[in-house]
Amino acid sequence: MNSYSIPPLSTIINDELQQKIDTKTKPPGSLGKLESLALQVGRIQNTLSPELRNPSILVFAGDHGITEEGVSPFPQEVTAQMVLNFLQGGAAINVFCRQHSISLHVVDAGVKADFPENPDLVAAKIGRGTKNFAQQSAMSKAECEQAFSKGAELSRTLPEAECNVIGFGEMGIGNTSSAAALMQRLTGLPLEDCVGKGTGLDDSGLVRKREILQKALDLHKEIVEPQEVLATFGGFEIAMMVGAMLESAVLGRILLIDGFIATSAFLAASRIVPEIQQYAVFTHQSDERGHAAMLKYLDAEPLISLGMRLGEGTGAAVAYPLLQSAVAFLNEMASFESAGVSDRSDGE
Repeated sequence: MNSYSIPPLSTIINDELQQKIDTKTKPPGSLGKLESLALQVGRIQNTLSPELRNPSILVFAGDHGITEEGVSPFPQEVTAQMVLNFLQGGAAINVFCRQHSISLHVVDAGVKADFPENPDLVAAKIGRGTKNFAQQSAMSKAECEQAFSKGAELSRTLPEAECNVIGFGEMGIGNTSSAAALMQRLTGLPLEDCVGKGTGLDDSGLVRKREILQKALDLHKEIVEPQEVLATFGGFEIAMMVGAMLESAVLGRILLIDGFIATSAFLAASRIVPEIQQYAVFTHQSDERGHAAMLKYLDAEPLISLGMRLGEGTGAAVAYPLLQSAVAFLNEMASFESAGVSDRSDGE
């Protein structure tokens, strides 16, 4: 497994950044989360004048053997069909990336289908879907390491030069089951708090999904080390995302973390290298059951909560303009002194 050295952020610039934020022409704290976001971006870039360059989103696609157990109402073929939709520009993530001028890269991390050559598809298939983790480990240790390494490589090579803000999305029928199992084993929270309806299970389907995942967790009850947990319950797209997140933090980028599945990948990454959390912006709270509890476990406050639960990186794309606003006010808003406006220490 690669060794990732993520330096903790320097605290030297904190006071200067906070002073710059506090002396803008506004009451202290009146821009709410935008102020803490501006502080975080400035700290990551170690500057009083941060900038966002060449934003990118990487969408990793992979299939899951656990679908053999009937954990999703959608057939496995939908994963490949949605990849083709991405390539045709017709998915929600395509729309939002175009809207906000974010470059989009689609990666076949392990789809159980063959695709024709396409310049917009990154062929990085580790295998044709994972194995059924209700019966055996989803992937071997070697496959997990290969996915890590490939994700790290793609985070370096796919985004445009000078990219300093990167988001992560996914597509994979069955991957809410994988994410729920990862969440339960890595947090120790009750399984019922981790499992949701995914792509639209009814109540009886949700009960069955819980039962299947509980049996799988019991089968692998000795597995507790984070990388082994990822190999046992993860997907190729999730493992590749972990490698890409870790490498992007090494490169000093701002990480835009999407919803339930992307946050489960981040959870695994943070258990491997805790320092990664300083680089993460949790863009939204998914409506998928378990995401709010996972964010709470990570002590993470999402920027928005719109009832979304689509995946694909859509929450990251929709929230990106908030980063632009945070950077813009920090760089362009007048201070009390420059505007000749009295602040509250000047009189009242």
